[in-house]
Amino acid sequence: MTIRFDDRVAIVTGAGNGLGRVHALNLAARGAKVVINDFGGSRDGSGSSSDAALAVVEEIRQAGGTAIANGANVADYEQVQAMVKQAVEAFGRVDILINNAGILRDKSFAKMEMADIQAVINVHLMGSMNCSKAVWELMREQNYGRILMTTSAAGLFGNFGQANYGAAKMAVVGLMNMLAIEGRKNNILVNTLAPMAATRMTEDVMPAELLAASRPEQVTPGALFLVSENAPTKLILGAGAGVFSAVRMEETAPVYIGNDELSPEAIEAHLEQITDWSSAVPRDDANQQVKVFIDTALQAIKAQQA
Repeated sequence: MTIRFDDRVAIVTGAGNGLGRVHALNLAARGAKVVINDFGGSRDGSGSSSDAALAVVEEIRQAGGTAIANGANVADYEQVQAMVKQAVEAFGRVDILINNAGILRDKSFAKMEMADIQAVINVHLMGSMNCSKAVWELMREQNYGRILMTTSAAGLFGNFGQANYGAAKMAVVGLMNMLAIEGRKNNILVNTLAPMAATRMTEDVMPAELLAASRPEQVTPGALFLVSENAPTKLILGAGAGVFSAVRMEETAPVYIGNDELSPEAIEAHLEQITDWSSAVPRDDANQQVKVFIDTALQAIKAQQA
């Protein structure tokens, strides 16, 4: 069945260029009314301009779609609240939020200034937090919402010279985990996209041959599915160069070490068993993880007493 977004209203942050632009164009082409948010800064977050957002709005209108521009800085909660108000005044509701805005200030950790750390966290993590918070009550009242976070392989797996970026990108996965649980009862589904695409953000990070093979258009279908009517929730979807994968956190089978043996040396002695990934499984939530630990300990204690 064709996925459509007729009568849906979407906010896409960082939509003036790259992935955000392509997300917005495709949402509009499938019937959504779109708020094109872009602060208009450079890749490192400096400066501002409305030109990029206005250009995307014009593209959408020329193609017969509906869109408005917004220049809010996602790191500023008051500006984000005003953006959501603008969306509601223009279109009556907000159904979809794609947290895509981002900046880069890549340096080795030894050379990274605190200002570089704070700036990246403010946009990636706090930007996602601010925008999600600003639409949350509205989506609860509507009993409908689709929120998409944007993570990165740097956050999920690590990458040299991106401590600030990687930390922020892993943090939005934690935010997804929380909001997916809290939003489920109100039909607010929350997912995360882990994209790989040739954009101004990646032009000097990815090898030339990979850039040539990795277009934003090959990522956006994943984003649109994750904000569609029949989307899953709490999924991390890897996407790039026409390739897709699912990423998840897993935990190995717990290993009980009794009080008589418990020591740093015992951890070392049992490390091979503790890190036996063949036993690894995902957990639904923190409560399940805690229960598994408690049950494992109680079973071991009972076995010792038998």
